[in-house]
Amino acid sequence: MRSGPATVLAGMSPRRRALAATVAVLVVAAVVAVLVAALRPGPPQPSGLPAQNRPGPVLLVPGYGGGTGALDVLASRIRATSRQAIVVPMPGTGTGSLLADAAVLNAAVGRALARGAPSVDVIGYSAGGVVALIWARLDDGAAKARRVVTLGSPFHGTELAAGAEGLVPGACPVACQQLTPGSSLLASLRVGDPAGLPRWLSLWTTDDTTVTPPDSARLAGAINLPVQSLCPSAQISHSQLPTSPVVTAIVLQAIGSGPLRYPSGLTVAAACPASASRGAPARR
Repeated sequence: MRSGPATVLAGMSPRRRALAATVAVLVVAAVVAVLVAALRPGPPQPSGLPAQNRPGPVLLVPGYGGGTGALDVLASRIRATSRQAIVVPMPGTGTGSLLADAAVLNAAVGRALARGAPSVDVIGYSAGGVVALIWARLDDGAAKARRVVTLGSPFHGTELAAGAEGLVPGACPVACQQLTPGSSLLASLRVGDPAGLPRWLSLWTTDDTTVTPPDSARLAGAINLPVQSLCPSAQISHSQLPTSPVVTAIVLQAIGSGPLRYPSGLTVAAACPASASRGAPARR
């Protein structure tokens, strides 16, 4: 005849029965705790990088001084491709702290995502590209921006700002000071560290006399491209970058639904003077 748990317990002394009951209660409690932990929803998992084949709205960030006229031209060209393009105005005269400008950009990105956009594309012109980099570093831009395109952006500063700061005391506002080579802000942006950035194309013109030297626009981890490497005969000043047909052709390809890659001469052949274009530049 088999003996069940009740029979076993009956054969124990009162002290042993009490101890066995206590152990049983502890075992049941432990099992319940494990089950509750297993069923409890965990923290949300990161969704990863934005889908590259689902373009969202394009946000354009103006440069030093805050003027939007040139970017309005580029925005209209983007809208002609059936994309939404929004020029994000900067506060005040556009010469205040670039950190404040980055907060304005982050608010605009938040509004776009709240309206259901899968991600955004960001185009930063001149100091607006530095604003985009601040935003990418401080506000998890890699999780929100499908890709970023910058035009003549002084990631390493510009000698023009250094000259203005040294020429007349007070003639260099906060943004000007932040764009001085070696400034604490630029140092904090880790322009030599490609980690944690969205897919990025940095364009500049070798004719630039505002961002000096022009290759201050070089950013680790980005596709770094002087326009003249595709179109040697192109004469494009700093202020013409947002309106140049050559630059526009490159930008439209860069924010298209296809993968972001080094553009070829075919990208700009129609816009390049005398069709003086050549193949894709070597990666540098």
